[in-house]
Amino acid sequence: MPPCTLEKPTLVHLPSYKSALERGWGPDNLREAEAAREHLAKIAADPALFVALHDDSHSLAGPVILPDGSHVPRLPSITRWIWDGEFCGSINLRWQEGTSALPSYVLGHIGFSVVPWKRRFGYATRALALLLPEARAQGLDYVELTTAPGNIASQKVILANGGTLIERFRKDAAYGGDEGLRFRIVF
Repeated sequence: MPPCTLEKPTLVHLPSYKSALERGWGPDNLREAEAAREHLAKIAADPALFVALHDDSHSLAGPVILPDGSHVPRLPSITRWIWDGEFCGSINLRWQEGTSALPSYVLGHIGFSVVPWKRRFGYATRALALLLPEARAQGLDYVELTTAPGNIASQKVILANGGTLIERFRKDAAYGGDEGLRFRIVF
């Protein structure tokens, strides 16, 4: 397991994050290149605001753009950067106040992405383990994570952290209607 930490995004860490975006990594597995361009534009416009909105427990960042281009209400969320002396990826947590349930347009409580040059070293497994206490602190009884049936790497990350497959399902049309796997980690 790599010696990584989860860091609250700061202006100090921002150059390494920006470098990852410029090297082709994107923070959204479904809209990778488009999300990278959006983040670079937001950093250029207001770096301090960009960093501040990564802790968005009041949903201030505005609506979320789904892969089909539709806009939906943003849930409270936090993002942490996976760090080993430089930016390695990001992991985020979304939730609804007062319930562990999620709206149908939200595929899971937690999403993560590791930069390509740091994959297969255990960064995602470690990051998920480090984020789970924050999910419990939000009052969640469980978290759900989804992945594509062919994404064996993500499935291994989830299983290594106590995840159990609870269903195969069809994603909403906004996500293309593809098949997905839903895992649950119970606290």
